[in-house]
Amino acid sequence: MTTARPHMVSCSLTMGIDPLVPHVADAAVDAAAAADATYRLLVWTSPSYPIGAFSYSHGLEWAVEQGRVVDVATLVDYIAAVIERGGGWVDGVLFAHAYRAAAGDDEAALDDVAELANAFRASSETALEARQQGAAFLLVTRKAWPHPQLDAFAQRHADVAIAHCVTMALACAAHRVALHAALHAYLHSVAANLVSAGVRLVPLGQTDGQHALAQLRGVVARATDAALTTALDDLGTGSPQLELCSMHHETQYTRLFRS
Repeated sequence: MTTARPHMVSCSLTMGIDPLVPHVADAAVDAAAAADATYRLLVWTSPSYPIGAFSYSHGLEWAVEQGRVVDVATLVDYIAAVIERGGGWVDGVLFAHAYRAAAGDDEAALDDVAELANAFRASSETALEARQQGAAFLLVTRKAWPHPQLDAFAQRHADVAIAHCVTMALACAAHRVALHAALHAYLHSVAANLVSAGVRLVPLGQTDGQHALAQLRGVVARATDAALTTALDDLGTGSPQLELCSMHHETQYTRLFRS
């Protein structure tokens, strides 16, 4: 026994693995898996991911037209309202429930969330915003990051586009991206897209846009934590001004954005 042990260590070290500290190898595997999941998440929430997010303002264009959003402070207030009690909040809760259904391989529950997500829209343009991005996300992700769950979902919903919050949650669950990180990144992308729209509409400087994102950090974090513990039966909004902005945008004479 005393002569075999050094031989085992020597052989193992030449392979880069020490049996005396197996947790080192396990940690390396875990780190690699985490890095892979992070990479996917960064790709899917990148402005370069081709889902057309840049073309939607969630009613912000009308708010700017009416003089309600004129600077960094009012832009932050508008986006915070979207995430804390508007469409962003709704999508955050739906994202969490869609993820859990997909992770549990519960197709019926996932389809129920998908149906609710499509119905839970205050205006025709916010419905367009959610569904068009969702359809584009599912199409691109099935091709670039294929998974059987994505294909099965697409086949079940071949006749209707499903909201972005659901299709991204499904992809994250299928590819084993952690729920908290996935939801946090999703809500950050909502904030970032609206900041980008605000920078173009007000207009604001690029540094102003970064100030806005910095001020929204706590909003996104709190909304993430709250969405994870909110039941579907408790889901609702409290943002009539945001919804009116979206409705008015439908007939706005001159506009750059689709919502």
